[in-house]
Amino acid sequence: MSIVIAYSPDIYGRAALEHGLAEALLRQTTLVVVNVTRGDSLVDSHYAHEDEVQQVLDRLDAAGVDAKVRRDVVPDIADAVLSVAEEEDATLIVVGVRHRSPVGKMLLGSVAQRVILDARCPVLAVKPS
Repeated sequence: MSIVIAYSPDIYGRAALEHGLAEALLRQTTLVVVNVTRGDSLVDSHYAHEDEVQQVLDRLDAAGVDAKVRRDVVPDIADAVLSVAEEEDATLIVVGVRHRSPVGKMLLGSVAQRVILDARCPVLAVKPS
């Protein structure tokens, strides 16, 4: 059993990481950090560079948490997070959420919203301080 974190290299992903780390320490379980991209652009600001992935792993290791990172190019980010949660028998998924306007909600899908609605385990939705 593990905790899955939907991670992106921004304030929302870092908030999810910190809350997921706290939960992993509390529950004494492993962390699986999911950082994926659709690969539909040359540069995806949500896909972490190898240096940042190593910093994340170093941070988790220093905290004494067993962790791994899952990275890939996928057709659907929410589906990828949910699939990893199933594969890893997750007891919790942690996602960072951002404010979206009503028009933004209508035009653009939300990874966090889909994860919250479709997950088979509890989901902790967090926002940055």
